[in-house]
Amino acid sequence: MPVFSRFLTYFSAVARHGSIRRAAEALGISASSIDRQILLGEERLGVALFERLPTGLRMTAAGELLLAQSTQWHRDLEAYRGRLDDLKGMKRGHVTLLIPEALARGFVPRILAEIRRSHPGITLSVKVLGNHEIGPALIEGRGDLALMFDAVASSRLTLRGRMDFPLGIVTVPGHPLTRKAHARFSDCATWPLIMPAFPLALAEKLDWLAAETRVRITPVCESDDIETLKSLVRHGVGISVMSYVDVIEEVESGALAFIGLAHTKLRPFSLSFCVDQARSLPLAVRLVAAALDKVISEGKGLAPTRGQHPSPRQAISGA
Repeated sequence: MPVFSRFLTYFSAVARHGSIRRAAEALGISASSIDRQILLGEERLGVALFERLPTGLRMTAAGELLLAQSTQWHRDLEAYRGRLDDLKGMKRGHVTLLIPEALARGFVPRILAEIRRSHPGITLSVKVLGNHEIGPALIEGRGDLALMFDAVASSRLTLRGRMDFPLGIVTVPGHPLTRKAHARFSDCATWPLIMPAFPLALAEKLDWLAAETRVRITPVCESDDIETLKSLVRHGVGISVMSYVDVIEEVESGALAFIGLAHTKLRPFSLSFCVDQARSLPLAVRLVAAALDKVISEGKGLAPTRGQHPSPRQAISGA
């Protein structure tokens, strides 16, 4: 039985898609049915919810208020369902995790596979966002839990745990640098360098290192895409500098090697596990949160040595 009225369902779809036609296509019903429900709702509320423009529909202030209220109602309903499951002692439900793109390639999928094995009744959604978008999205209720880099706690955002990923030089296996316990930034001037470019956060780190060490580097190539950087290294174009989280999969498989950079002032990339402290977490979310807490706490200090790769267990738990 639908909890929310057809009007609210249709209104939310139009607000989300920006037009009645696109909302109708998404819902699989006629545009005239949606238009009729919207007009009826506006008549009963006594306000216009959308401005009808030649380019489409634009929400009015009243429409934005209704959308915010609708979002809150949906969030409250999910929380209610979660509490019902708590009463029944049922370890099932749905959890949405917000992550930055850098974690989508191997780190998070492996963790979620383990969570699914431990809690088969829980279904998962993963939303990949820009790192700066994750905090606001969590507070707006677009996700239940979040992983983000260099997070800052606030009145709503609580950091439950942190894992540091070192910065290092990435090479092909067998490269002379892999025989060293640690690499130095000056090695980037000795070997052909593939430079991470803006807007990658790595580019800012390298600019800082160059200024701090006064090492002059001349890249042979640069890219603003991590996958391209790794491909160029694999094909022997040169070495590059990345965070270990960027190359976990390739290092474990033996496709690439990672040598940590030694510099007393160099800060690693800090990954935080975040929750919205204003929300009451349903059982399913709490179970996934506990699993993430364990991964974060056990994974501190994660790093390979001398260009070698850790075992799959080490890449998750730091064992």
